[in-house]
Amino acid sequence: MGLVLPLCAIAAGGAAPAKSDQQGNAGANSLQDRSYKSEAEKLFVDKCAMCHRNFGMGTVILAHRVEKGQDWLERRPDLTVDFVKAAARNGIGNMPRITRGDVSDEQLDSIARYLEKAGKQ
Repeated sequence: MGLVLPLCAIAAGGAAPAKSDQQGNAGANSLQDRSYKSEAEKLFVDKCAMCHRNFGMGTVILAHRVEKGQDWLERRPDLTVDFVKAAARNGIGNMPRITRGDVSDEQLDSIARYLEKAGKQ
């Protein structure tokens, strides 16, 4: 199993992730861009990027449901703070609800504000 993900990444045209880049869920997070420019973006990376960045289940599913380029939440100009918070707390489509035990209200507010702002830049 240790060679499967790096080989898949190489076969897909990317470089194999360095061992030091693998954090948490090796299946999803090993292929994620874990960089960030703000504390709000760090929260998004830590709590959401496993599904909502490269190769994430949320990004893959959204790619089939929304306009081209709108599958990455950080690029969506239509996201509002209220929508992000409601989608996270209630679940939406294939996305399960995110509990306050997983992401606090304060953290979710920060993530939602980050996504609203990022999509408008």
